[in-house]
Amino acid sequence: MAFKLSNETKVGALTAISITLLILGFNFLKGKNLTKKSRYLFAKFEQINGLVAANPVLMNGLSIGSIYKAEPGDVDLNWVLVTIRLDEEINIPSNSVATIKTSLLGSNSLEILKGTATTHLQPGDTLKTLNSGGIFGGVMSKLEPTQRNLDNILLSADTLIGNINDVLDEKAKADLRQSLANLSITTKNLTNTTASLNALLNAQTGVITKTFTNLQQFSESLTPLKEKLPVIANNLETTTKNLSELDFDKMLTSINKTIASLNNVIAKVDNPNNGSLGALINDKKLYNNLTSTVNSLNLLMQDVRLNPKRYVNISVFGKKDKSVPLMRPLSEDSLTQEQRLQPQLP
Repeated sequence: MAFKLSNETKVGALTAISITLLILGFNFLKGKNLTKKSRYLFAKFEQINGLVAANPVLMNGLSIGSIYKAEPGDVDLNWVLVTIRLDEEINIPSNSVATIKTSLLGSNSLEILKGTATTHLQPGDTLKTLNSGGIFGGVMSKLEPTQRNLDNILLSADTLIGNINDVLDEKAKADLRQSLANLSITTKNLTNTTASLNALLNAQTGVITKTFTNLQQFSESLTPLKEKLPVIANNLETTTKNLSELDFDKMLTSINKTIASLNNVIAKVDNPNNGSLGALINDKKLYNNLTSTVNSLNLLMQDVRLNPKRYVNISVFGKKDKSVPLMRPLSEDSLTQEQRLQPQLP
């Protein structure tokens, strides 16, 4: 005969299981881990900044446990006792310090700053603590020395200004005002100079921009030349090779011989006793004779052209021309119209 459970038994068992799960879940939410063996440490703070149960406990950025509970240390609430539940088997140096970190999102945590001692905390020991001023506590603590220095600087500046007012007379103050006016003029000139520089550096109309544009256009115009550069380099190489193969010693020797021969010819030409060319160049008498001969020949040619009958008579019954021959050449302007129209001999 099979054993049959009643409905009341089933309801009771289900209720017990539900209550057990509820307790386990509630403890888990409070930071209690029932699956691991936990160790407990304590810390005393004057201000916990809203730290509550289940907030994480960190060391070197790693969560090693959670806050078990926080309770008043005495009836006057002069300090708060925080119970720390450690879930990891980690050795914590005995000189480690606990501090409370406040996040902008409102999630607080307790951070253990690891010490350097070789001894370790045991379960039930109390951690040393470092009070935190909240999210702005660290910032204000760092700004406090700066504020003190600023107060000292302002006090020194006030004293310095008072001393300056005592030292400066009316003339010095007038000079100071004039200096400030000159400084204002200088600032205005610098403003104008800056405007001029902006005009030069303008991306559209600036002189520098136009210069770079011209350089770019010139560079682009040189681009077709790059294709000819190998040919030019090859020609230069060929020319250099040909020049290196020339026998300059032989060439210079030939030039020297040519110059010596030319000097010899010039010396012979310059000597009136050596050849007709030298006599023609150096003998003025020969030059005068040649000039006289040319003049006589010119005179004869003009006389033949003007009086052909004196030299050639082709008439059967004509008389011989007895006119006086020319004694000097006639200019073209002295010829008569009749003389210009006379027929010329063939």
